[in-house]
Amino acid sequence: MMKKVIFLGLLLTVISVVHAQSKSESVLQEARKAIEASNAVYADLANKNDGSILSRYTVDACLLPPNAAPVCGAENIGKFFKDGPKVHSKFTIQNLYGDGGEFITEESYYEMTDLSGNKLDDGKVIVIWKKTAAGWKMHRDMFSSNHSAKN
Repeated sequence: MMKKVIFLGLLLTVISVVHAQSKSESVLQEARKAIEASNAVYADLANKNDGSILSRYTVDACLLPPNAAPVCGAENIGKFFKDGPKVHSKFTIQNLYGDGGEFITEESYYEMTDLSGNKLDDGKVIVIWKKTAAGWKMHRDMFSSNHSAKN
């Protein structure tokens, strides 16, 4: 009798763990789709030079660019992108970390080209995404080139 109780207890535990993992994977897949969609329009929004890029970020977001101080808040992020170069960017997600509850961390590679398709740069990105009422938004955005800075 005791063996049956222990077996049933273990079986219920395994079922609970499998269900929780399945739910977490589903939430991460939904988040991945939202992040991929956001990444796909990122450069286009920045190229508009009308502030629409800010729709990708939380209101208290920070950019963490290489060799520079953090750029925080919508006004400063808007200034960062104002009159920037017109480019195309392709992001390739390598990993997503987290449970999809409130935050997810994205690890990606990027490739940047000019509007004619000539490669300008490639590098890596770490983004902390925050789940908001308006969907997944970038909360912290850190990026750097794979190449030495040109002096």
